[in-house]
Amino acid sequence: MILRRSAELLLLLSALGASSTALSAIQPFVVRNFSVEGAQRIAEGTIYNYLPINIGDTVDEQRLRESIRALFQTGFFRDVELRKDGDTLVIVVLERPSIQEFTFDGNKDIKDEDLKKSLTNIGLAQGKTFDQSVLDEVVQSLTEEYYGRGKYAAKITPTVEPLPDNRVRVSIQIKEGERAKIRQVNIVGNTSFADDEIIQNFELKTGNFLSFIRKNDRYSKQALEGDLEKLRSFYMDRGFADFHWDDVQVGISPDKRDIFVTIGITEGDRYTISDVKLAGDMVVPEDNLRALILAQPGQVFAQNVLTRSEEFMNTRLGLDGYAFAQVRAVPELNKETKEAAITFFVDPKNRVYVRRINFTGSDSVNDVVFRRELRQHEGGYLSNVLVDRSQTFVQRLPYVKKVEHETTPVPGTPDLVDVDFKIEEGLPGQFGGSLGYSETYGITLGGQFIHSNFMGTGNRVQVNLQGGQYQKVYDINYTDAYRTIDGLSRTLSLTYQDITQYTSATSDFSTTTLSGGVNWGWPIAAFQTCASVSRTRTQSSSRASTARSRRSSGSRTTARCSSRTTSTTTPRIAWFAARERGASSSSRGGRTTRAMRRCSPRRACASTLR
Repeated sequence: MILRRSAELLLLLSALGASSTALSAIQPFVVRNFSVEGAQRIAEGTIYNYLPINIGDTVDEQRLRESIRALFQTGFFRDVELRKDGDTLVIVVLERPSIQEFTFDGNKDIKDEDLKKSLTNIGLAQGKTFDQSVLDEVVQSLTEEYYGRGKYAAKITPTVEPLPDNRVRVSIQIKEGERAKIRQVNIVGNTSFADDEIIQNFELKTGNFLSFIRKNDRYSKQALEGDLEKLRSFYMDRGFADFHWDDVQVGISPDKRDIFVTIGITEGDRYTISDVKLAGDMVVPEDNLRALILAQPGQVFAQNVLTRSEEFMNTRLGLDGYAFAQVRAVPELNKETKEAAITFFVDPKNRVYVRRINFTGSDSVNDVVFRRELRQHEGGYLSNVLVDRSQTFVQRLPYVKKVEHETTPVPGTPDLVDVDFKIEEGLPGQFGGSLGYSETYGITLGGQFIHSNFMGTGNRVQVNLQGGQYQKVYDINYTDAYRTIDGLSRTLSLTYQDITQYTSATSDFSTTTLSGGVNWGWPIAAFQTCASVSRTRTQSSSRASTARSRRSSGSRTTARCSSRTTSTTTPRIAWFAARERGASSSSRGGRTTRAMRRCSPRRACASTLR
């Protein structure tokens, strides 16, 4: 951008200098008409719009220079000249050429669509006005981009081919070359630790047989800056409070394939903590903050311990609404005794209140569904802990993929903020099917459909269907996660079963069961719920050969508590009956033997012989 502005300024000055003779010869006069010469693609009306002179104005040398400057700033012209023809102001222009064709080739690291979009945004595209300074800027930017990617042998070659009718063909040929690899990383000045121990967590490393996969032997400026910070933390966390690095040298081989990194350091001395103090405005009890300080007198100085103490105290202040509080640990070093006195300066700032909570990025979920998960409320003071917990509860919803939040100060008010939650929705439903076969029951088909955000209400609908020649089961459940504002949930369930020949393919005994249930769940903690199940069952049994039928009904209620950390389904009371085998049933002492089995959540299955 600087090169472009400089080129435009030089071109403008040269044009002004070239026109100085003509301008000096023009005496002040009143403009009665305009005339344009040399315009090919630019309409005369466009030129008049940019010209700061109107018909009837009196112009002099100063007004004419301002007009030339205004026309040059449009970027449409390479040269502009103003002349006087009686009372007519003649505008003579030389347009910049237009780009008839623009191509680039050879790029591999940078995608075609990304490069094309960037070049179009700055004016290098077919149909745009060609500016040589813009092309030079692009070449410089691409070279720096490839250098940043470790390709120091990259070469960018632009070509501009003039065409008839003031047009040009522009092409950029890119030769990326090989990526430079780190050949050696040297630490100079270390006496307390070996090189391998220091650089083991560095991002910049020499290559090994896995480097072609991990790509950890490539140099980049950003990685070097991160490693310098890791180097400083390595020493500061081990007591070297006055550590600093002196210089960094990055050398490249003549063939631009190998890079050598040398870091000179001064370790300093190892310090111990002599005293820990608190200072500043104590808006919360000082004992509460002092209990959160991990650094104690007699310990070895460690910067990471001080940082964690700062974070703990910031969190404690945030509980009382001081969300923007700043706690800063300042060590005072005594180089003679090798001791460090630590002072934590507390600046609570203003107590901040929440004006409004906004949700963006979600169109298929009602606003109230998210708001009932919040622990931070509008009108209350801002608590970072409650905001983070609100994000956690919203993130747990099965139809939410990702949640991020941002706190935005309200302009003009130092104690009000807006909390904005950015939500990325996930898939709210799922479906599946099954296909089975056995010699006894034949082919069995099954299907399941679950929608956890039914019509945007956040309620859950589940349908299970299973069918075969001898057994049919239809089950539907509807869960209202927030039946009341206190978080009481209710699940309605309805099940229909039609079972024929349960024990043998030769039996003519069948059972039809219709059952319904209500499951109530109430929260007793943030991640724990107690549930109560009430279920009513109506069962009808019949034997086709004897035309006999039997109908029974019953109800039962159970209660249990479960954790809500994962999605759970309340076990239901299931009744299973093994019926007579018909012609193949066995008789003992003239009595037919029947096996009845019952299962419930509280006890194991029990079998009785009748």
